[in-house]
Amino acid sequence: MRQRVIIEPGSSGQHYWSDLWQYRGLLVFLAWRDVLVRYKQTAIGILWGVIRPLITIGAMWFLGWLFGSSVPEGTPRIIMVCAATLPWQFFASSFSETSNSLIGNANLLTKVYFPRLVLPLSTLFVSLIDLAIAMGIMAVLMAVHGYAPGPEVLLLPVFLLLNMVSAFGAGLFVASLNVKYRDFRYIVPFIVQFGLYVTPVAFSSQDIWAHSAIPEWAKYLYACNPMVAVVDGFRYCLLGGSEPIHWTGFALSCAVSFGLLVAGVVRFRRTERGFADVI
Repeated sequence: MRQRVIIEPGSSGQHYWSDLWQYRGLLVFLAWRDVLVRYKQTAIGILWGVIRPLITIGAMWFLGWLFGSSVPEGTPRIIMVCAATLPWQFFASSFSETSNSLIGNANLLTKVYFPRLVLPLSTLFVSLIDLAIAMGIMAVLMAVHGYAPGPEVLLLPVFLLLNMVSAFGAGLFVASLNVKYRDFRYIVPFIVQFGLYVTPVAFSSQDIWAHSAIPEWAKYLYACNPMVAVVDGFRYCLLGGSEPIHWTGFALSCAVSFGLLVAGVVRFRRTERGFADVI
């Protein structure tokens, strides 16, 4: 009688990426579940997807006006701030949710097999829904001010993908650490709060690169923030290219984004096997 091996040692690693595709149904289910849970038993429900970015836009507009940050000629400050708030809100939400995705689904990790990468991936789709809602705010502001983007807007999906790479890479790395070291659930909110002030949301990157009092090493340290390239790219697309990009800093920021993705995936895959034992 011919024997058939059901579970072969090491086979999960060999077929991991094909398994990830086969479990796409679970990915969709978890994403939809997270959408329902986020707004369940809330008084205003999905309107939180509008209120949160509006509060950030208002606060960053006030700070930019208060400190006199530069604005491209012919561009209302509120539109410049909104164009940066959209990708930042997506990053903050995706990074936070991805970082806590394993801890929040501990019951699944200890019961059944599936590629653990499904859990952090599902959080991206929830944040995409929030981003789609927030894009409506941008459209309304543009209509009110009679402002329309140029053909550069066709590049927006490229920078959205870069935004996802930045958030997912950083979140994946922290998620793998969060399983063993629960201190990171306190560190993540601090990273998000601090990141808002070192990301060009209330101000323009041109304020940094053109400021003679800032040393060159500090400018390139600023460019190591992966969200610099994302925000500058969103502004380039939505403001019709009215705000120039510092290409050296842009390239450095992009390199950090993809470096985070590689580091996150490598760290996650190395520690994935032991998640169920320590969670």
